[in-house]
Amino acid sequence: MRAVGQKAGGQTEAGVTAAALGDFFVCDFLGPSPKHDIAAMEHPLFSLSTRPDRRILDYEHNGVRVTVTPSVRGRATIFDADILIFCISQLMAALNAGRPTSRHLTLTAHDLLLATNRDTSGDGYKRLRDAFERLVGTRITTNIATGDVETTTGFGLIDSWEIVRRTRAGRMVSVSVTLSEWLYRAVLAKSVLTLSRDYFQLRKPLERRIYELARKHCGRQPEWRVSVAVLWKKTGSASPLRVFRAMVREILREDRLPEYRLAEEPGDILCVRRRDEVIERGTGRPDGPPPVLSPEALEAARARMPGADIYALEAQWRGVWAASGRPRIRQPDRAFLAWIEKRRTED
Repeated sequence: MRAVGQKAGGQTEAGVTAAALGDFFVCDFLGPSPKHDIAAMEHPLFSLSTRPDRRILDYEHNGVRVTVTPSVRGRATIFDADILIFCISQLMAALNAGRPTSRHLTLTAHDLLLATNRDTSGDGYKRLRDAFERLVGTRITTNIATGDVETTTGFGLIDSWEIVRRTRAGRMVSVSVTLSEWLYRAVLAKSVLTLSRDYFQLRKPLERRIYELARKHCGRQPEWRVSVAVLWKKTGSASPLRVFRAMVREILREDRLPEYRLAEEPGDILCVRRRDEVIERGTGRPDGPPPVLSPEALEAARARMPGADIYALEAQWRGVWAASGRPRIRQPDRAFLAWIEKRRTED
């Protein structure tokens, strides 16, 4: 990555503008739908520890092999991944809008903190800086291909980062980030999934990890079943299995996961169900047929909310419809687009 606004002694010149960034993609969308890389959602690339995790992770499952090697600062955490989610979301919104993109991005630190529900105090900026350091220092070796290309050398999820503008007090304002080729290929291939905005409200690392797996494997299906032992492996949890099982039961009791609800089943099985499916089975009137949307309505919704996962929005709208008593809707296309417009103005 070329130096941007670099002064002698390593200090960055204040006042560097976006125009000086040349081939950098400028993150300037307001509130795009959060999106995450599918590979990172399915496999345990990030640490669930709240303390520096310096263990080397060797993971293999169904032919997928991953080795994650931390730096002296520790392995990148699941909260550090918020930076990648922010970057991926911005790039996907641009791709869906037909705008040119680059794996070199410049972003406003305050926007990133707000979008990911982080503290905007001085300590929040310090933690953000630490997160960048862990992301650039964590090295990954895997046979997971992105964009039909398999990387055969170790890589970081970001290649580099740099503060390109500071306040007089030294707080970062603009930050340049260069994503790895591996991650950028995944974005270009649209190998991403939309997350609930409530994902950033989850403060327990394991809650976030289980939500990611539920979103990846359950998706739009009514339910997904997984053994606790396999779930333990796929989360990358360092806790003993018995402790992990207790932690899952606590998450089950608290029932805070967005979009999904957990239930234990015989045989040490965990069943994940979509909340809108639970609502439709448990409540409502039998006389209201499920509303059917036309392809034209979905295209119109996509045009109004570029970058959004329209099918996820359709599922949310059906959930609202079911929760309201499954009323008959004479013009479902019109009702859905009105709901989309309300969501767009609220966001």
